[in-house]
Amino acid sequence: MARAATLKPETRAAFQRYVQLTDQRNQRELHGEGPFLWIDGLAEADRTEAHARVAAGEVEIARLETRENGKAIPCPGGLLHHWIGTAFVPGATLQQLLDVLEDYDRHADYYRPDVERSRIESRDGDHFRVFLRFRRTKIITVVLDTEHDVQYFRGGAARAHSRSSTIRIAQVEDAGKQGEHEKTPGDDDGFLWGMETWWRLEERDKGVYVQSEVVSLTRDIPMGLGWMIGPFVTSVPKESLKFTMEATRRAALRNSSVGRGAPAKDPGRQRDRLRGW
Repeated sequence: MARAATLKPETRAAFQRYVQLTDQRNQRELHGEGPFLWIDGLAEADRTEAHARVAAGEVEIARLETRENGKAIPCPGGLLHHWIGTAFVPGATLQQLLDVLEDYDRHADYYRPDVERSRIESRDGDHFRVFLRFRRTKIITVVLDTEHDVQYFRGGAARAHSRSSTIRIAQVEDAGKQGEHEKTPGDDDGFLWGMETWWRLEERDKGVYVQSEVVSLTRDIPMGLGWMIGPFVTSVPKESLKFTMEATRRAALRNSSVGRGAPAKDPGRQRDRLRGW
């Protein structure tokens, strides 16, 4: 349906540079050169309001931009999307959140309908290789088979973080039908060419704060097709992160309530299920 796009070397290089600089900032923060949670770095009034919202069950979302020497990083032929979100799971423990995130064989249950299939391909301690099939609907429906390399790290008894890189993304044509097949990665409709994710978890305030930061790469918007492609490459990255955070929170609340033997109270019960990246 969409005009085909090709991932060009200069587009890939821009994404890799953006990710490299974002990774460097994350490493500095993890070594104490900044707040562990981004909401803790907000101005006092904004920080108080953000904590009140997440305590009430909402997901706090913000758009970020990594710059090089104060200048925006150009991405010829593509668009860079950079979002961060924080949620709070009352009554949960750090291990219960890790149990949800590392349970990739059940991600198709936790994150349905966005995740249609999921499985662990290999595991070596805290290092995972996983497969996820995404189904995204925003005016049109796109199905993607993706493979991810994920490493988890513990930062003491109360903190953990992870780093995830998508190592293969293939758009699936005629998904679920007899003629189902993959398009050549990077030579497709360009709805997702790259995705890098940083998770942080901190147990405090009688619960766990969950933070996810995502940088993704899509095609740019060709003239005349903005009505169809525009929603995928603009609003969908934010909606996807919000859905992911809400689904993670629900799964952790459910698991923690089972562990306590009593129903969990969720003041931020989700009102609408969003579909997107």
